[in-house]
Amino acid sequence: MPKAQVILKKGRERPLLRNHPWIYSGAIAEIVGEPQCGDIVEVFSSKKDLLGIGAYSQISQIKIRLLNFSNKLPHKNINFSTLLEKRIEKTISSRQHITSTNAYRLCHAESDQLPGVIIDLYNKNAVIQILSCGAEAWKEEISQILISNPIIESVSECFDSEMRNLEGLPIRERIHLGPKITSKIEIEENDIRFLIDINGQKTGFYLDQRENRFKLREYVNKMDVLDCFCYSGGFSLNAAFGGAKSITSVDSANEALEIFRENIQINNFLQETFEIIQADVFSQLRTFRDQDRKFDVIILDPPKLAPTRKHVDKAARAYKDINLLAFKLLRPGGILFTFSCSGGLDRSLFQKIVADAALDAGVDAQIIGTMSQSSDHPILLSFPEGEYLKGFICRIQD
Repeated sequence: MPKAQVILKKGRERPLLRNHPWIYSGAIAEIVGEPQCGDIVEVFSSKKDLLGIGAYSQISQIKIRLLNFSNKLPHKNINFSTLLEKRIEKTISSRQHITSTNAYRLCHAESDQLPGVIIDLYNKNAVIQILSCGAEAWKEEISQILISNPIIESVSECFDSEMRNLEGLPIRERIHLGPKITSKIEIEENDIRFLIDINGQKTGFYLDQRENRFKLREYVNKMDVLDCFCYSGGFSLNAAFGGAKSITSVDSANEALEIFRENIQINNFLQETFEIIQADVFSQLRTFRDQDRKFDVIILDPPKLAPTRKHVDKAARAYKDINLLAFKLLRPGGILFTFSCSGGLDRSLFQKIVADAALDAGVDAQIIGTMSQSSDHPILLSFPEGEYLKGFICRIQD
C-alpha cells in the first residue's frame, strides 16, 4: 500500500499524462507523509487528481519512478508480488524471438515497466543490476521470481557503483541463487563463441552491441581493422569472422584482453590475424598518428563518458578528440563505426561532434548508416531516455 502522497506543482503533470515514468525533485510541491527510500507513494496533480503510483528516492534528483499510471491498472489494494511476476514473465516472453544467441537482455528497466531493474541472461544464468531505491526494495522478490522460471538456472547480482551512488544505495553483499558460478560462462552469438566474466564491465558483456557487431561483417572483408576499446573482443572477433586481413585491438584492461585471447582460441581463429595492444586508447591513437599507420575500418566504442548532462561538455571534447584522430587514421574510402553510450548526450549532439571532428581532420565524410542498441534493449516511446546507445557508420569520400 502507498505510504505517502506526493502533490506536483501546477503544470508539472504533463509528462505523466504522456506516461513518462520519472518525476524530478523540482516538480514536487508537497509531500504528505515521510516516505523512505523505496517506499511506494501516490502521485497527485496540483488539482489533486490521482496520476499514478511509484517508488520514492530520498537522494536522487529523480524522486519518483512510476510503476503504474492512473489510466492503467487500479491502485487500491494492488498486489505488488503479482505485478512484479507478471511483468517479469512478460519481458521474458517478449524475448523468445531471439534465436541468434543464448545471451540477451531480459529486462531493460523503465522500458520494460520495471524501473531501475536490469536483467541479462547468459546461457541460463541471469545477472541482475539494481539501480534504483524501488528496485532495491524488490530485489529479493525479483530474484525468487527469476530462479523459479524454467529457462533460468542461477541468479547473480552485479553492481553499478556509479548509479547506486546517485540513488544513495550502499554496496552490500550480492544476491546469488542457484549453482555458484565459479568460472567464466560460455555463450554463443551469431556463430561466435564468447567467454563471459559476470564480474567484468556491465554485467559481463556488451549485449547492446550484438546487432552492430553482426553488421560490421559487411565492411571488413580483406580490410585492415582497428578496434578501439575492444574489451573481450566482440567487434574484433566479428571482424575476423567477416574476413578481415588484419585486426588491431586496443584496450587498457588486461583482464578483458586475457579473455579476448581465450576467445580467439576457442573459435580457432588465426592468431597472426590479431595484434592486441594494452594501452590507453587516446594515447595509442596519437602513437598510430605519429607512426603514420593507416586502417580501412575503425571501431570507436568508448565507455560512458557523460552519464548525466552535467558531464556533457567534458565528454564532447573527448568524443571529438578520438573521432578526429580516427578520421586521420583512415585511408580514403575508409569506414568509421563510432558510438556513444552516454545517456546525457543525445544523437543530434553526437552527430554534430562527429561532423566537427571530420571537418577538423580535413576529410569529407558521409553517414551511410545509423545504429542503436539491440532489439532486446527496447526504447519505450513515452521514455526516449531509454535510447542511450547511438552510433554512425561514416565513410570517408575518396
